[in-house]
Amino acid sequence: MFVIKCKSLDTEDHATYNRGNRFIREITNMSFEVFEKLENKVQQAIDTIALLQMEIDELKEQNSALSQELQANKSGTESLVRENEQLKQEQETWQERLRTLLGKMEEV
Repeated sequence: MFVIKCKSLDTEDHATYNRGNRFIREITNMSFEVFEKLENKVQQAIDTIALLQMEIDELKEQNSALSQELQANKSGTESLVRENEQLKQEQETWQERLRTLLGKMEEV
């Protein structure tokens, strides 16, 4: 059978033991404080990312709407250009007819 002999702690040993315990508690408390700060920063980052993602989604929707509007405007512009060309052709036809009539009037 083994017997372990323990010497009783003297005052100096108690003080060292207590200092060691206080140091461990302080380190533990500081670790928890650092962990809480880190946790808060991570949560802030997550919130910021979520807000930015929502903003990106809104901007994508705006971009899509503007693209559709641009396409509609292009179609409208093309239609107006065709109509303008047609009106120019009609104007040239009428001008030619008018010249012909004026020429006939001069002959008379």
